[in-house]
Amino acid sequence: MPKLKTNKTAAKRFTITGSGKLLRTKGGKSHLRRRKAPRVKRMYDDMLPVDRVDQKRIKRLLPYSK
Repeated sequence: MPKLKTNKTAAKRFTITGSGKLLRTKGGKSHLRRRKAPRVKRMYDDMLPVDRVDQKRIKRLLPYSK
């Protein structure tokens, strides 16, 4: 049986917790942050859970994570 390849772009965007939950970062945090309020910029730091309908598709891209 050949090894499965991990999708590297998905590996950079998603993390998997020890309990198996998929987490994602918010989009839009990379540039144009000078004009945003400090409270808004702090909101970009949080990791959010991936929606349930997308989890199966993303886990297929990350075969060797839990």
